[in-house]
Amino acid sequence: MKKVKNIIWIIALILVIVLIGVIAYGYYQKATMEVKNPIATMEVENFGTVKIELYPNLAPETVANFVALANRGVYNGLTFHRIVKDFMIQGGDPNGDGSGSAKISDLKDGGEETEYTIKGEFFANGVENNLKFEEGVIAMARSDYTSYSPSLTEESYNSGSSQFFIMTKESSSLNGYYTSFGKVIEGLDVVHKIENVEVKAAESEDGTTSENAEISTPVNPPKITSISVETYGVDYGLPETLTPFDYMSWMYSQYGLDNY
Repeated sequence: MKKVKNIIWIIALILVIVLIGVIAYGYYQKATMEVKNPIATMEVENFGTVKIELYPNLAPETVANFVALANRGVYNGLTFHRIVKDFMIQGGDPNGDGSGSAKISDLKDGGEETEYTIKGEFFANGVENNLKFEEGVIAMARSDYTSYSPSLTEESYNSGSSQFFIMTKESSSLNGYYTSFGKVIEGLDVVHKIENVEVKAAESEDGTTSENAEISTPVNPPKITSISVETYGVDYGLPETLTPFDYMSWMYSQYGLDNY
């Protein structure tokens, strides 16, 4: 009888040791497993394929936003609406002219049909992001309201939504003031082909152009067929959304026209 009990205890001890080993191995795998960065694949009609590695460790909110919009097809069919040679190519605007933003409904089913912005993730806005603006870097476009008032810094910094741009040449003046969140790893030649399309002067809302208008509007805007992101099983969730700055309401308030 005693011998049987001893055998049972030995078996139980072995099972405990095996269980501990399995748990320990699981923790070891989790601790040593290399998590791959998400890779975005962008197809541009008549130009080719661009692959972009995204860096969630540097700009988690921005990457979550880009992944959600891309994988829900929001970028499919949009264009590169602003192209400045030896600087960058810009796209991702639902309106196609630089005036648009994404809506909450673009991020999730049942979301409100209202526009949103996200926090700018760069040094000037209190975020440690050391990705410099070199050739091939992708970043979020944003507005600059400080030309109206220096007090509108926060509103400017947190005005990014769906629009992005890809650098075609280094520009150190942007370092720390815009959210860089990835870099082209394949298809940089495609980016440069897009950079070299014919452009014309940007038009104002009334369809006219001024002498100082930027020569950046493509005559035939390159079309983004699709953008999809491989996340390798990682769920990046949704970004924290902010209420966009209402410039017109702010302007009215400056002249005491709050109830206009």
